[in-house]
This record gives sequence, structure tokens and C-alpha cells, in this order.
Amino acid sequence: MKSAADLPQNTPHIPQEEYANVCAKLAESQAHAAQLQQQVDWFKRQLFGRKSEKHIVENSDQTQLFGQATNEDLPPAPKKAVKGYARSTKQKDDNNVNDTGLRFTDDVPTKVIDVPCPELEGEDADKYEIIGTKETHRLAQLPGSYQVLIYRKKVFKSKETGNMLSPSTPDNVLEGAYADVSLLAGLMVDKAVFHLPLHRQHLRMLQSGVTLSRASLINYVSQSIDLVIPIAQAVLSNILSGGNISMDETPMKAGRQASTRRKHNTMKQTYFWPIYGEQDEVAFTWSSSRGKQHAIAQLTGFNGTLLSDGYAVYSQIIDTLNSQGQHITHAACWAHTRRYFEKALDYHPKEAQYALAEIQKLYKVEAHIRKHALNAEDTVQYRLKHSEPVINALFHWLYEQRQRPELLPKDPLSKALAYAYDRHHELKTYLTHAQVNIDTNHLERALRVIPMGKKNHLFCWSELGAKQLGALHTLTVTCKLHNINPYHYLVDVLQRVSQHPAKDIIDLTPRRWKALFADKRLRSDIEK
Repeated sequence: MKSAADLPQNTPHIPQEEYANVCAKLAESQAHAAQLQQQVDWFKRQLFGRKSEKHIVENSDQTQLFGQATNEDLPPAPKKAVKGYARSTKQKDDNNVNDTGLRFTDDVPTKVIDVPCPELEGEDADKYEIIGTKETHRLAQLPGSYQVLIYRKKVFKSKETGNMLSPSTPDNVLEGAYADVSLLAGLMVDKAVFHLPLHRQHLRMLQSGVTLSRASLINYVSQSIDLVIPIAQAVLSNILSGGNISMDETPMKAGRQASTRRKHNTMKQTYFWPIYGEQDEVAFTWSSSRGKQHAIAQLTGFNGTLLSDGYAVYSQIIDTLNSQGQHITHAACWAHTRRYFEKALDYHPKEAQYALAEIQKLYKVEAHIRKHALNAEDTVQYRLKHSEPVINALFHWLYEQRQRPELLPKDPLSKALAYAYDRHHELKTYLTHAQVNIDTNHLERALRVIPMGKKNHLFCWSELGAKQLGALHTLTVTCKLHNINPYHYLVDVLQRVSQHPAKDIIDLTPRRWKALFADKRLRSDIEK
């Protein structure tokens, strides 16, 4: 771009001051156009781009797209030749495979249908001899798996006293309700795990021949969640008693805003704050805002390491709590750091590619640690030996790149450099803390239930409903992390919570329940 000083002195038609103004406006327009182009590229990527964040290194030795690869380039793939085709020698889990190849567990009900055999009936039946049976399996489905349990009680009379007697009906979770515990657990699992809104469950019931008001379904789910809220609170307490947690926030529309002249019936923007513990437990707390006050209230009393993304509020939260006598160390996520360099690939491919390659080295170190299951001491030593030199060299490069005068503040590479450099100490915290992960990907996988739910039920009608949904997600997601069937868990806990001591409520959390009650879980009468 030419400046006013570059204007030839023999150009009488354009004054230098006017020429300088035109150059300034042109530079501003170009910067604005570049910013708009970045936004367009981002939208295109959301629609058509690659969703995976895996770093793929281009092969510069490949000369053509469909070039023939040599034997040295092909990975070894042991195969066993069987009748003209190759069959993999990889072993599979065949514990639940029958003769027809259909896989199912003992929890799946079966129905045996005897196929009629005309040859074994009639006058010629004596000519044949049965030597065995042959079974063929087919997977079937009913429109709606609902049953009505009819408790038939005998009424009898005492001959001596003349009193009329009758046995009592088994206790129900919700007194006076038509819903069995199996229906309550099914409604909750369909809502939280399979993201099926209650109005769709209501329609499914109607098509299955069951007439039950939608308000009744809402009351059933609401009252059932109220019974397990103390268990969800126990999960949160156990998470905060550990020394390492991860925290994030995700939006959810809940409740209605006060109507104005221009806006009517608009939903409030609220937030879930999921907290992931070191024992693979996650708790979803709810707040009406994204401010720091909610997080401060939740983390009061916690001492340890907090892993988070680059949201500036987390640093303020830690400073506030540490000033009150707590001891919290902040760790930053490397996955969020690399995303900024990934966004800069189209504009500064050489620099962004270098940064991504260096970050990839850090993840290879973590893969080695997981593969060999190193203990805490060996993990720290291995990170300091292999990861710390990479990080030091990377931040030295970041400092040099930030000195380039041609990089504008809104440039994608400038944003990536500033994001990483401003979190220098937080990004190195995980090196000396063996239990701290390199990123928050484990937490983001756990909180996927919130955006997946929003795609189905869009929002929560009330703030109370959002709090209850958070408690339900706390239990179902933790069940998933511990390979527990959430339906079996809820059927047992809903019956057990009324008879379990309140001081031992921690035993009903999914992690403890798996060890104490999974083998002797309480069942519904429909399973007996």
C-alpha cells in the first residue's frame, strides 16, 4: 500500500492530504473485507467443512491424487484367504452371538414360535423321526412397549371375627399415581438419554392405546427428579472433594423474559456449568447468567487444580477464591489453543502448520502415557522430559511471531498468538500435575447432552425445569461414564431412596451404586 510520501512530486491533480485519506479509507475497507471473508469461511466450514479436529499432515511426496502406492507405504494387514476373499483375523467378542449371528443380551425378552410341520401330523406321522431342532432368530419390535399391571387381591373374611381382610398392594414410588417405577424411569431415560421431549412421548402413548394427559407426565417426571436431587448433590460434593476438576459452561434457553413492546414471550439465555471430577463423575449446575458469582458459589471450599478453557472469568474466579484462603491452581486447555491456529490455516498456512505440528507432539506424549499406563510420578517425569522442551520452544516462537509489525490485531494468526501467549503459565500447569488432562475434551464429550437436547426440545419452559434437567443429566451422564444402564439404575434408586439412610446418600451415586447394589438391584414387577 502506497503512502502519501510515495506520491510522485510531479502529480499536481491529487493533493497529498487527499491521497493519504483515500489510502487510509482503502486500508480500512480491505481490513473490513478480510474480516467479513473470515466470517464467510467460518459459516462455510460449519455447513460443508471437516468437523474433526484431528491434525492431518499433507504428504508432500505424493505426486498425484490416484498415484499407485508402493508396498513400503502400505501398513501391514494380516489377512487369511478364504474362498476368494480376504477375512480379517481380528478377534471379536462372541459371548453373545448365537448360530444366526444376532447379538443380544439376556435382558432382551424372547418369544419362541413353533413352526407347524404338516409331515409330523396326520396318518403319515409315524413315518418320520424327530432328530433335533433348528432355530432362526429375527429381531422384532412392538409399536409401544407399554403394559398395564393389574394387582388382583383376594378379599376374605374371618370366620371368628367376621372382619373383611385383603392383602395390601405393593408400595409405589409416587403414592396414588398410576405410574409404575418402570414407567417413571423410562420417561426420565427417554428425556435425558435419548432426548425425546415429553410431548413426543405423549404422542407415542396415544398411538399405543394409552390415554394419559401430558400434565400427568410432567408431574411424574418432576416428582421423580425431586426424589433423586439429593443424590445429584452428593455427586457434586464428591467431585469438589477431589483435587482436580474440569469446568465449562454451555447455554440453554430457560424461562421467559419480561415482555416489552417489541419482544413478547422471549426465552431467557441461561447456562449450565458442568463440573467433571477425577473419579469420572460430572455434575450439571445451572445459573441464570454466565457471570462469575455462580461459579464462585459452587467452588467455595474446593482446593486443587481447575482445568478450563480460555474464558477470562475463570481467572477472576480463582483470584477471588484464593484471596479468601483457598488454594486453586489454574490449568488451560490445549485443544482450545490449537483451534485458533486451525482457524488461521487458510491465511497463514506456514505459521499455523508449524504451531499445529508442535502441539501434535504434545498429544503424542499423552498417547504414550495412556498406552503404557504410567503412574503419577512417571507421568510427570515423562512430560517434563518430552513435552516441556516442545512447549518452551513453541512459546519462544510465539514471542518472535508477535513482534511482526505487519500482523494486525484482528488477523486470525494474531488472535492465535495472543490467546496462547497470554496463557503461558496455565498451559504448562498440566506438566507437573499427573492427574490433570492436557485438554477439556473429556468434559466436552460429557456435556454433549445439552446441545443434543436443545436440537430436540429447544429450551426449558421454566428455570425450575432447567435445574431439574441438570440433576437428571448429572446421574445419567455419570452412569454412562461408568458403563451403567441408566434405566436399571433409576428403577433401583427410585425404590431405594425412601428406605436408604440420608447420611449414606453417597452410596446411591452411580459410582458407588455400581459396587454396592448393581448385582442385587431392585426391579419393577414388570421384570419379575
